[in-house]
Amino acid sequence: MTEQSVSFHAQTHYLEVNGRTLAYRTFGHGTPLVLCVRFRGTMESWDPMFLDSLVQQGFQVTIFDYSGLGRSTGEKTYNPASLARDTIELITALKLGKVVLAGWSVGGVAAQIVLAQAPQLLSHLVLIATTPPGNLAKSGEQLFYDLAKRDNDFEDFVSLFFEPSSASSRAAAERSWNRLASRRDDASPEVSYEWAGAQLGDAPKNPIFPVDAVLHVLKTTDVPVLHLGADHDIAFPVENWYALNDQLPTLHLVTFPSTGHGPQLQYPRAAARHIGAFVDACMTNA
Repeated sequence: MTEQSVSFHAQTHYLEVNGRTLAYRTFGHGTPLVLCVRFRGTMESWDPMFLDSLVQQGFQVTIFDYSGLGRSTGEKTYNPASLARDTIELITALKLGKVVLAGWSVGGVAAQIVLAQAPQLLSHLVLIATTPPGNLAKSGEQLFYDLAKRDNDFEDFVSLFFEPSSASSRAAAERSWNRLASRRDDASPEVSYEWAGAQLGDAPKNPIFPVDAVLHVLKTTDVPVLHLGADHDIAFPVENWYALNDQLPTLHLVTFPSTGHGPQLQYPRAAARHIGAFVDACMTNA
């Protein structure tokens, strides 16, 4: 990783909150943006080119490890309400004020719960390759559940987050894989795939996120919402957001071509620019 990478060289800090320690990094200057990471993810799962591009868009970016995972302490769980509690308490303890909250995959589920429980903390909500609440128009693929339960090599990485049949997507996967391979001295340890797989279940669910109260909030909120999706997301098909498009008054949809469950991995600069443009365009509603 080059010395110019602000995110890669950011210092890890530790926040004591309600009997546990949350590990986090903050870098850049400008509008505060907090990122909630994916299933089996830690702070190391964010592509540094995406993070650095967000800084270039004028964001002060904060990433963190959920309780009990990575470098954070406490009880580990993938209960979305607990992930949302981590997020709310981090934002509050760091006195960030109103933030742009972004969540990838299960982090997007947590971010939606934050919107429902603490809307006063959010100016904008950015969802990346995640699922809406309620019954789904299209379920995920069995392949995601199979891959999520084992140690992943490069081919798994391609199948999970990119489009294996596309040469350009494979090339982007190799570039992202190499960027993510750079390891800090204090890198967060990986989440155990055995433990994580046991939390996931064996097959796609419908609904994944049966929280009617959150769906009601999405239908009535004045907080601008952006979903960055992929045209072939094996975990959370983007078609489910399009099915709700006429019911969610503040929803903006961007779908990237020939990619999978990690659109910001394949299109790191474009994803950051879409987020910057969305926040700038919707600032009057913040």
